Amino acid sequence: MDWNKAIKEFKIYLMIERCLTNNTVNAYIKDIENFSCYCSNQYPQKINRKDLIKYIDYLSKKSITARSRARNLSSIKSFYNYLIYDKQIKVNPCENIHSPKLEKKLPIFLTINEIDSIINSIDLSKENGERDRNILETLYSCGLRVSELVNLKISNIYFNENYIKIIGKGNKQRIVPINEGLIKLLKIYISDIRSKLKIQKGNQDYLFLNKRGSKLTREMVFLIVKKHAKIANIKKNVSPHTFRHSFATHLVEGGADLRAVQDMLGHSNIITTEIYTHLDTNYLKEEIINYHPRS
Repeated sequence: MDWNKAIKEFKIYLMIERCLTNNTVNAYIKDIENFSCYCSNQYPQKINRKDLIKYIDYLSKKSITARSRARNLSSIKSFYNYLIYDKQIKVNPCENIHSPKLEKKLPIFLTINEIDSIINSIDLSKENGERDRNILETLYSCGLRVSELVNLKISNIYFNENYIKIIGKGNKQRIVPINEGLIKLLKIYISDIRSKLKIQKGNQDYLFLNKRGSKLTREMVFLIVKKHAKIANIKKNVSPHTFRHSFATHLVEGGADLRAVQDMLGHSNIITTEIYTHLDTNYLKEEIINYHPRS
């Protein structure tokens, strides 16, 4: 089996048997395609451990970050696990190759005042002002990933019960409570703004739409967040995910149970959620340094 056929069948396996999202599948495939270009003179079944070590070294020399190298290795391991599953090979050549050591970085988050500044910077009299406010309020109030936000459907908003149903990574479903303030804003947006759009076929149930009546792209939400952070004069590198980090950080700072935060974020492993306890400690350290009379 050549690279093209192997990659095509691996993609089908990821989508159908592992039920991964399009974004995750595309990330895997991109890594494998890059690897196949490097090994273009060899069939995938003929790759050995030495070839993989040379490839990781090649990425390192190209100044690819340790995190990206680790992701590449993980994708290649998954690819060769598939070839074992498909009985193309018997041994995964990635075995006993250690992933690059990663530096643990604390994610950027916004203070409550910074969140308020960004949202208050939105001119509601302008086109899309009300929609943009609803987008930012939903990101922060629910801690959504940007992919979850653009795919949020009106049929999954339970206004009377005060919660929304989210379809997260791997099509896993979770329930996230929503407050009365957000419910009120969403109702206004749906009845006064969204109802006036000429909605494109197939987009009738998506909550957030562009002016042409189609659901927003992830890139568009990124630009919306960047735009209003700039207007609010926020110097931090703000993205839609920053609102998710802020949501989690403020919950932990407020004393929320870590398991509850894990469920609301949709983390499969609580270790992922525990980073927000470190953020809380870091926040306290900054407060002491800034305000303690002996600092």
